[in-house]
Amino acid sequence: MTDRETTVIARTVTRVVVPFILLTALALLFQGHNLPGGGFIAGVLTCTAFALVYIIYGRESLRTLVGGAAEADGVLAGLPGTYARLFAVGLGVALGGGLVAMALGYPFLTQAVLYLSDVPAVHAVTELPGIGTLELASAFVFDVGVYLVVVGGLLTVVSVVGRE
Repeated sequence: MTDRETTVIARTVTRVVVPFILLTALALLFQGHNLPGGGFIAGVLTCTAFALVYIIYGRESLRTLVGGAAEADGVLAGLPGTYARLFAVGLGVALGGGLVAMALGYPFLTQAVLYLSDVPAVHAVTELPGIGTLELASAFVFDVGVYLVVVGGLLTVVSVVGRE
């Protein structure tokens, strides 16, 4: 629990709302290469959910939720260090997504799409009700990288400012 006691209503609303926020963030991440949404807005929503947990339940609950390291000295020790590493991994994933296209002889961040209906082994499950044709797009790799950068960066800021 936090140093100050939060209300039962705030704790209950947080327990109910956070899974919906995370589910919405996941949906936006997966639709981002075709429709408005993607890595940035999904990352902001994810950070909003974690910030809500941090505000209502405190640092220890957030550390338990994300599996962060124990507190130590330094600005980027403990949870901020975990978030900074997440930021770095996301930057590497986004950059790697662009460099693969260059390695194949295309301009940086050129998108390629594979429609799963063209793959005979998975043709039977490619038309899903409410979803449509399943596809794999290389832009999704970039979106995942942006998502990790935004989550890592914003949670680093929230954690460092919250420690003050």
